[in-house]
Amino acid sequence: MEKFLRHPKILNRHKSALLIIDIQERIINVMQNHTQLVENIIKLIKGFKILNIPIFYTEQYPKGLGPTVKQIKNELNGDAVKKLTFSCSGADNLFERLKNNNIEQIIVCGVESHVCVQQTVFDLLINNFQVNLAVNAVSSRFKVDYETAIKRMEKHGAEITTVESILFELLEVCGTPEFKGVSSLIK
Repeated sequence: MEKFLRHPKILNRHKSALLIIDIQERIINVMQNHTQLVENIIKLIKGFKILNIPIFYTEQYPKGLGPTVKQIKNELNGDAVKKLTFSCSGADNLFERLKNNNIEQIIVCGVESHVCVQQTVFDLLINNFQVNLAVNAVSSRFKVDYETAIKRMEKHGAEITTVESILFELLEVCGTPEFKGVSSLIK
């Protein structure tokens, strides 16, 4: 029986990681759809934990913007990667850590779409990572900034997708305990 290939853009849990960018207390409430944003990021976190996939998260200038919001921080293990640069490329050797762990596909979520998220996505792409942008888990203060950033990131090579699509790509099959756990998050 012939073995057929899978498309290389489909997420593979063995070479993926989640990157949560700057979901911090002093900025979250001015983001569009911030309640849904936080809920969707928590779905990603819980799904990645079920699938045992690495999760990284950053905080932009926490002295000014505060810590990661409590609902998200409560779901995470470890400390945030602190940064002053808008791009996560300047965040404490984060890109090097990703490469050293053989991570090739980065699922990106966070704020703001047109600043830290966009600059990070561009830097990930130029450093040969596949970027999957969860469009229902990123936001900006203004709709025009969000929409323009999504178009720009897609134009330059980011895979535009959603939380549910990401989780089911990583699952790959149904009928497993992992499937049951992840599918319960989607309902």
